[in-house]
Amino acid sequence: MRNYTIGLMSGTSLDGADGVLVDFSGASLQVVANASEPFSDAFRAELLALNTPGFNELHRAALAGNQVAAVYAKVVSRLLASAARLGISRDQIQALGAHGQTVRHQPQRSSADPAGSGYTLQLNNPALLAELTGLDVVADFRSRDVAAGGQGAPLVPAFHQGVFGRTGSAVAVLNLGGISNLSLLPPAESSEATVRGFDCGPGNALMDAWCQQHTGASFDAGGAWAASGRLIPALLESLLNEPYFSQPIPKSTGRDLFSLNWLAEKLAPFATERPQDIQHTLTEFTACACVADVQRHGPHSSELIVCGGGAFNRHLLARLQAGLPGLLVSTSDQHGLPPLQVEAAAFAWLARQTLQRQPGNLPGVTGAAGLRVLGAIYPA
Repeated sequence: MRNYTIGLMSGTSLDGADGVLVDFSGASLQVVANASEPFSDAFRAELLALNTPGFNELHRAALAGNQVAAVYAKVVSRLLASAARLGISRDQIQALGAHGQTVRHQPQRSSADPAGSGYTLQLNNPALLAELTGLDVVADFRSRDVAAGGQGAPLVPAFHQGVFGRTGSAVAVLNLGGISNLSLLPPAESSEATVRGFDCGPGNALMDAWCQQHTGASFDAGGAWAASGRLIPALLESLLNEPYFSQPIPKSTGRDLFSLNWLAEKLAPFATERPQDIQHTLTEFTACACVADVQRHGPHSSELIVCGGGAFNRHLLARLQAGLPGLLVSTSDQHGLPPLQVEAAAFAWLARQTLQRQPGNLPGVTGAAGLRVLGAIYPA
């Protein structure tokens, strides 16, 4: 039985690629190996630049897609080496799911588009990845949902329900990547309630950018720098005064909206403030946006399970707990899946769904016209 699938994920934080080898043979999935590969500073800068229009961007995007595939292949090579040590052969791995690197996300229908649809773009070269790894590759997961009128994101709530859903209580799962997204999981036995999910807004992206600009570090380890600062109430009010936050769900967002230019405009009146105070306020901004969404859309949740890189930001977790005193705020490793493995495991699950011709989206989450089999398959 080919019960093993690889999942690969590189998110809006632009820090690198994470990969997992997942065993689906049991009653619950098991991650048997994991690996990661960082992006170089130069490649991270190029990916960030490709989030906005620029010179010769079609050529640069194609080359970046090749480089994403090359980074993914390094992660896969490490996973295959770990698998071999465990006695798992390449032939037992049915495929790998590769999300790609999102650089544009415009799913909203547009009157200027003859097809009346938006688009989403993830840089990757799945054909090259199949050549480099010798494995079937499943990629381009979001496009079919967008073609069906959906947001194309988030795609992980169905996976969250299978992994974190529980009998007897509703649970919320918050992924704190570059962008934050929330899954609201009804009790497993509920036949009427539906899973919901959407993007809250910025997660780590703006905090990371500000930290790197002023400290040279790629992120604020543990939130210590933010914790050393003080809140700037007027700045927080300005940040939260963004129309996206009042839009109804389903909705999704990305760096198309919450860009460095967006942040620069918001910070312009606060040029004399201390950098650590701005970092503190940016962290509070992320916490407030997430707390407001949990309170508005998931008031009956018993627990908030946090995953993604933000799960290691102790100051941010403390602010989430302070804003949600009635909920237990925990991290996904307390529930059997380390925070940096959750999204990669989700794309292993999505790849498996594709191969089995099973739907991977939830129309109640994305707004698509119905259930759809997602992704394109590139045979080895």
